[in-house]
Amino acid sequence: MAYTTVNKALDYFNTKLYTGNNASSKAITGVGFKPDFTWLKGRNIAESHRLYDAVRGASNYVTSNATGAQSSSIPLTSFNSDGFTIGTNDDSVNGSYNYASWNWKANGQGSSNTDGTINSTYTSASTTSGFSIVKYTGTGSNATVGHGLGVAPKMMMVKKTSGTSSWRVYTSMTGNTSQMSLNTTDAADSGNTSMWNSTTPTSSVFSIGTHGDVNGSSATYIAYCFAEKQGFSKLGSYIGNGEPGTNAPFIYTGFKPAFVFLKSSTYAESWIMIDNRRLGYNGSSALLRADSSAADVTSLVNPDFLSNGFKLQNNDNFYNKNTQTYIFMAFAEAPLVGTNNVPATAG
Repeated sequence: MAYTTVNKALDYFNTKLYTGNNASSKAITGVGFKPDFTWLKGRNIAESHRLYDAVRGASNYVTSNATGAQSSSIPLTSFNSDGFTIGTNDDSVNGSYNYASWNWKANGQGSSNTDGTINSTYTSASTTSGFSIVKYTGTGSNATVGHGLGVAPKMMMVKKTSGTSSWRVYTSMTGNTSQMSLNTTDAADSGNTSMWNSTTPTSSVFSIGTHGDVNGSSATYIAYCFAEKQGFSKLGSYIGNGEPGTNAPFIYTGFKPAFVFLKSSTYAESWIMIDNRRLGYNGSSALLRADSSAADVTSLVNPDFLSNGFKLQNNDNFYNKNTQTYIFMAFAEAPLVGTNNVPATAG
């Protein structure tokens, strides 16, 4: 039996690094596909994260470390067959600095999904890779929205685009009466019935309550939904032990990771972003924080990326505080064993 149907992870997710040139326009190539969701961050400059997607249109972004409405003041002008084009000389995305971009493939702008009580404006979904982008308008009443994945998502990041709001994050690991905020370091809350209507997502819809950050009347929202796909993506949790080096936890994913996104759900600490391009793994150190405009943190020894998971090396509170629970989402560089029966190599 094949371990995964996604033999080439780079067809659906890729990290692309680039250097700005202070020009009015810069084409970024080498992504390997036409992205539908691109997340940008300066690595050696303190500037906000910028999140763009094909559903809202290339020039519109939201910021993971802030609460502001959607803006188009710093545009990504187009998604291209092998990357994207930046059309500004703003330092946030095209100054003379180094940048990281994380890119996902969905299904273009998509179309309206009518599975829920709210018909989405657009739902762009890749059932192969388990990722969808959903744009919808709130009603102020308990509702459901179609996500298009065919299986239940295990993580959703929702942001109001028509006004100020916190990001609201659902994970199956923390449950349907809990949420976290992408723009803060807060731990998961509990007993929250107004966010997800105390209802776990199904194979066709996710539920939203009456909270204005996910379902205000006539407000518009964008949701990024992630389902687990064997051999390509893994969403789960682990408990830190406060031990460095050999005794630190190993987290099994079933593939060699290319990108790991994690946060403590029980302790107030940042959302951590580690990838296989910035030398932020296997003895090196470069992590970015989704809730912060700060540049790369280069003072820590970050996890080792191995053929079947990642091995923590530090006892820093970012990812290994004793007795604390951490949730994570990881995407593959290569599966452990694909349908071509070729095993991944260790990091």
